[in-house]
Amino acid sequence: MIKINYPEKKLIIFNPSIEDGGVEKNLFIIANYISQKISSCILITSTVIKKKFNKNVKIITPSIKINKNLGRKIKYFFCIVVLIKEIVSSRRNCSVLSFQANIYAIIVCYIFKIKIISRSNSSPSGWSKSLFKKFIFNTFLKKANYIVVNSKEFQKEFKEKFNIKTVIIYNPFDFKLIKRQAREKINNNLYKKNQLNILSIGRLTEQKDHLTLIKAINLASKKIDINVIIIGKGYLKEKLNLLIKSFKLERKIRLIGYKKNPYKYIKKFDVFVLSSTFEGHPNVLVEALFLKKYIISSNCPTGPKEILKNGKFGKLFPAKDYIKLSKLLIKSKNNYKNKININNKNFKMYNLQKNCEEYLCLIKKII
Repeated sequence: MIKINYPEKKLIIFNPSIEDGGVEKNLFIIANYISQKISSCILITSTVIKKKFNKNVKIITPSIKINKNLGRKIKYFFCIVVLIKEIVSSRRNCSVLSFQANIYAIIVCYIFKIKIISRSNSSPSGWSKSLFKKFIFNTFLKKANYIVVNSKEFQKEFKEKFNIKTVIIYNPFDFKLIKRQAREKINNNLYKKNQLNILSIGRLTEQKDHLTLIKAINLASKKIDINVIIIGKGYLKEKLNLLIKSFKLERKIRLIGYKKNPYKYIKKFDVFVLSSTFEGHPNVLVEALFLKKYIISSNCPTGPKEILKNGKFGKLFPAKDYIKLSKLLIKSKNNYKNKININNKNFKMYNLQKNCEEYLCLIKKII
């Protein structure tokens, strides 16, 4: 009998739209780690950012050049076409790790009988509101071989909404890099002495709900002197600027766009605020906590309550409640200098080596 040596299975990492958020930080860390352990590792995306990946990650993009400012759905479509082509060309000798556009990737893998790990990034509360969407998600999420979530609350929601078992793998963090970059200096004009300096970081989208933050600042600024910086870019920039102008807060609130190194701003500013309506397990809260910042966060699903130990390591307010947030901001003026009683043990669950190894172990089950 002639023995046929089949080539080793490819691992296809699927992330159509690489942007500037926490998902991407996880993508870079996990992809670079896995590619050193698996000989054939491919990333399908619409954007080429080679400097973020090591040489072991082969990046495949659509043949048509896609403007990075185009909407996600267009990027999803062209990258799904690439995914199908890659599955066919490899004679289905591949497996998929999906970071984004998970339902699309799961449907394709189901049709071609390809094993897939789907990594969910944000709470179902934010993307499964309509009955039609619930039906689609409930039908196809169960077709994935494994679904990875990054918090206990997140896992609980999946069980309640879809009756699906998930695997918890916490986000891996490069704390050495965070500590090193936090030492860098920021522009002196951004930090105001004798004022309460407030920082918020996040894409300018409805999910991050900077509208609530601005409304809260408007109320709080009548009682205390405030300086606010919002880091991030997104389609709501113009709308947010109009609201800032309507409240005459141009000297109080500044949108300064995306910054490659957000840690130096977190380290310098007095108070960090997260105002999201839903999350998964927000990286930025872990980063702010690691840098021992005074934190105020919405108690949105999911992540903040778990990260902040139900209010032990930061103040929580109901999502969209700008009145409660304004009161917490006013109180923070006298409290932000109080040291947080936290040590390295609280960050063990975010160990880079351990969590990347957990992804690798899961991948080996499908490859």
